[in-house]
Amino acid sequence: MRLDRLNGRWRAAALSIAAGLLALVQQSSAFYLPGIAPHDYKYGDKVDLLVNSLTPSLNADNKLESVLSYNYYDERFHFCRPEGGPKAAHESLGSILFGDRIYGSGFKLNMLKDNSCQMLCKQTIPGKDAPFINDKIMKGYNYNWLIDGLPAAMVKVDDRTQQKFYSVGFGLGSEALGQEVPYFNNHYDITVQYHTADSVHYRVVGVLVTPRSKNTKYEQDAPAQSCDATEPMKLTPGSNNHVVFTYSVKWEMSDKSWATRWDQYLQAIDPKIHWFSLINSAVIVMFLSAMLGLILMRALHKDIARYNADDTEDLQEDFGWKLVHGDVFRPPQSFQYLSVLLGSGYQLFWMVLTTLVIALLGFLSPSSRGSLTTAMLLLYIIFGFSAGFNSAHMYHSFGGKSLKRIVIMTTLFVPGVCWSLLMLINLCLMAANSSAAAPAGTLFGVMALWFVISIPLTIAGAYFGYKRKTLDPPVRVNQIPRQIPEQPWYLRPIPSALMGGVLTFGAIFIELYFIMNSIWFHKVYYVFGFLFLVFVILVVTTAEVTVLLTYFHLCSEDYRWHWRSVYTAGASALYVFLYGVFFYFSRLRLASFASLIIYFGWMTIVCLLFFVLTGAIGFVASHLFIRRIYSAIKID
Repeated sequence: MRLDRLNGRWRAAALSIAAGLLALVQQSSAFYLPGIAPHDYKYGDKVDLLVNSLTPSLNADNKLESVLSYNYYDERFHFCRPEGGPKAAHESLGSILFGDRIYGSGFKLNMLKDNSCQMLCKQTIPGKDAPFINDKIMKGYNYNWLIDGLPAAMVKVDDRTQQKFYSVGFGLGSEALGQEVPYFNNHYDITVQYHTADSVHYRVVGVLVTPRSKNTKYEQDAPAQSCDATEPMKLTPGSNNHVVFTYSVKWEMSDKSWATRWDQYLQAIDPKIHWFSLINSAVIVMFLSAMLGLILMRALHKDIARYNADDTEDLQEDFGWKLVHGDVFRPPQSFQYLSVLLGSGYQLFWMVLTTLVIALLGFLSPSSRGSLTTAMLLLYIIFGFSAGFNSAHMYHSFGGKSLKRIVIMTTLFVPGVCWSLLMLINLCLMAANSSAAAPAGTLFGVMALWFVISIPLTIAGAYFGYKRKTLDPPVRVNQIPRQIPEQPWYLRPIPSALMGGVLTFGAIFIELYFIMNSIWFHKVYYVFGFLFLVFVILVVTTAEVTVLLTYFHLCSEDYRWHWRSVYTAGASALYVFLYGVFFYFSRLRLASFASLIIYFGWMTIVCLLFFVLTGAIGFVASHLFIRRIYSAIKID
C-alpha cells in the first residue's frame, strides 16, 4: 500500500513537471529573448531608435548618489512622445527583472540620410518638475538609447592606458563647479557608424551621441528649425520652462565589421589588473596546496602508519584524530537544516558552473540584454532537482525519517528568504516610483516557474535521493559521546572561521571589485574567462582551507566538524559583506533611504547565497577527507 502511494505521488510529480515544461515554453514566448543575428539595412530604410530607463552614474564628485532608475517616459521628465504613444519593445525575463524598460521613440532615422537639424517636439516643463530634473542632473543620471541592439555611447579616454573606448550612456545634463542650476541637455548630435561589404546592404556597428544644452527658441513661421542657439538651457524652479528638443543625424562609414562592433564598448577595463587578480589568487592556492600536501604526505601519512602498526604498545598510545573515531560520524545537531543547506549549495554550484560555461561558449552576447540573468534564473529553477536529491540523501544518511519535511524545507528555506528580501526591495522601488520595480505580471511569471517547475523537480530529486543507498560510516559510532577537551583560542569557532574566511576572500576580492563596479555603475562585464578561472580558484581555495582547519580540529580531539566546516568556509561571505560596506563608503554616497535599502538588501541576498555556496563546498570537501582518512586505519 505504501509503495502504491509513493508511485502515485511520483506520477503526479511527473505530470507537474510536464505541465511546467509547457508553461516554460509559453513563458519564453511571452518574454522574448532577443537574437544576435545581424540586421541588414538598405538605403533609406527606417532605423529604430529605442529609449531605455534613465540610470544614475558618477556625479561631479566621482560618487554614485542613487541606485534608482526612472522610466524615460516618466511624466516628470516631459520628454517627447511618439505619435500614438510609446510602444514597449520585447524584452527578456532577466532584462525586465533588472530594470530595463525599453520603448520606441519619435526620432526619425533613415539609413545613410543625414539630418543637420530636426525638431523632435516642444514641451513646457512646469516649475514644480524642474527641481526633480535638476536633482537628477546633479546626481549624474544618463540617457540610455539603443539602435540595432547597440547602446548609444560617448567616446572617453582611459586614464591608465590612454586608450579610447565607448562609455555607455550620455548625460541628462551638466553641472559646472559652483553652479546652482545645472544645464539641461535638449539637443542630441547622433552619429551612427555603419559597415558595408557590397554597397547595397548596410549594418550598424557603432552609435555615438553628443548631448548639448541649447535654449532654442521655437519659431512657428520659420521654414526650418534652427539649432544654432549658443545660450544653454536651464530649468528654473517656480516658473514654466519652454523647451525645444532637437537632434541631428550623421552617418559615418566604418571599417569595423559587425562581428567586432562590441570591441570598442568592451575596452574600458585594463586586462593587466585581471591578470594581477588571477596571479594573486593562484599564489594563495599554491600556498594552501603546499600546506595541505605537507600535512597529507608527511603528518597524516605517519599518523596512519602508526595507527595501523602491529605494536600493541603503540596502539595503547593513540592520540590526535584517531581518538575521536567513534564520534566523528555522529549526526550533528539540527542535521535537517544542514541537509537543506547542502542541497541548496549543490543547486547554486551547478547553476554558477553551467552559466559560466555557457558564457564562455559565447551564448550570452551583450546584445541579448538580460540573457545572463535569464540563464541564471532558469538554471536555478532546473537544478532544483539537485537540491532535492542531495538534501534528501544527506538527511536520510544522518538518520532522518520524514521525506515530506525535508522536501518542504528545501523548497522554502533559501528561495523563500531570497524571495522575501526581493519583495522588500521591490516595495522600496515602487515607493520611490522607480522603473526598476518589477511589474506584477513578471513577478507572477517567476512564481509560476517556481511552483510549476522548480518545486516538482525538487520533489522528484528528493524521492530519488531518499531512495539512494545511505552513506554508512567506515567506523562504528560510540553510543556515548566523548568529552571534548578545552580548545586553544585559535581553534574556537569564531577565530577559526575568521581565519578561514579571509583566505578564501583574498582569492576573489579583486575580481569582486569589477563585478560590483559593473552592476552598480551599469558597465558591461564581459571577462567570463577570468571569472571562470577565479571561480575554480574559489572552489579549490575553499576546499583546501576547510580541510586544513578540519584536520586541526580533529587533532585537537574536537569531532564537531559538520557545522564547523560550513561556517569556516562560509565565513568568506562576511568579508564580502564588509567589502560591500567599504565599497559603499568609498564609491557611493546614497542620498535616499530607499537607495540604502536596495543596496544593502541586494548585498544581503548575494552574501546569503555566497555563504550557502561556499559552506556546501567546505562541507563536501571535509566529508570526503574524513571518510578517506578514517577508512584507511584499522579500528579494534
